[in-house]
Amino acid sequence: MYNIIYSKEVKYAIDNNLPIVALESTIISHGMPYPTNLEVAKKCEETVRNNGAIPATIAIINGDLVVGVDEEQLEYLATSKDILKVSRRDMAYVVANKLSGATTVAATMIIAKLAGIDVFATGGIGGVHRGVEETWDISADLEELAITDVCVVCAGAKAILDLPKTLEYLETKGVLVVGYNTNDLPAFFTRNSGIEVPIRINTPLEIAKVIKAKKDLKINNGILITNPIEEKYSFDKVEMDNAIQSALVEMNNLKITGKKVTPYLLSKINEITKGQSLESNKHLVYNNCKLAALISKELKKL
Repeated sequence: MYNIIYSKEVKYAIDNNLPIVALESTIISHGMPYPTNLEVAKKCEETVRNNGAIPATIAIINGDLVVGVDEEQLEYLATSKDILKVSRRDMAYVVANKLSGATTVAATMIIAKLAGIDVFATGGIGGVHRGVEETWDISADLEELAITDVCVVCAGAKAILDLPKTLEYLETKGVLVVGYNTNDLPAFFTRNSGIEVPIRINTPLEIAKVIKAKKDLKINNGILITNPIEEKYSFDKVEMDNAIQSALVEMNNLKITGKKVTPYLLSKINEITKGQSLESNKHLVYNNCKLAALISKELKKL
């Protein structure tokens, strides 16, 4: 049997039907270097609170599903070298052996659903990797969106991926992809990808209405809200495409595969852009936390 441990703040929010936003922990343990990771995690929680919702950073600690990590656990996730990266595939093993892990988008969605949390903010989702015809490398995030009823707010799929194939996969799985105030699929570090989103919605209330209608219809998959990075933090598309291409060439030369691909590429792109991509990454996450909090508030009103 698994245990869900709630923080006092999250338990109070659940008991009083207050808006809650789930936050992942992989970005803390595997996405950014220390102490930036700790700074970003705290700022994400602060942003959610400042916009009227309660943050629930999710992780697995000693086999327990923790919904709302405390200060000590946050520090542990940010500094320990023994934190596993946990997706759907790994959860049972980690829980059974009472290990500790940072949750990916997929694992965070599963735990959020178990906890009754409808809205989740992250940076960018995983997707179909470039060269999928040879590697079959497709993120479990996409399959989770197909089967788990949680609204995920992100800045699009990470630009290191094959974005047209990622969007096509989501369409095949019946996942609604929404552009928030945009007709163009955001590409994580850049506002535009040149790929049209199926649906544009312009307010948090309109998004909340769609989420409620989907629940009423008992359509039990996720919904993906793609929220463009703010203009002042956005990269030029050509500049970022060149940086990604350089990072991909080096990654292939080093024969890096599997779970190590995304952390390596993000780190290499940060090196190529002289730290600017990490700065953009931070701010796009905060922007998503703000929108997720506003959606969660409107959803509770409905």
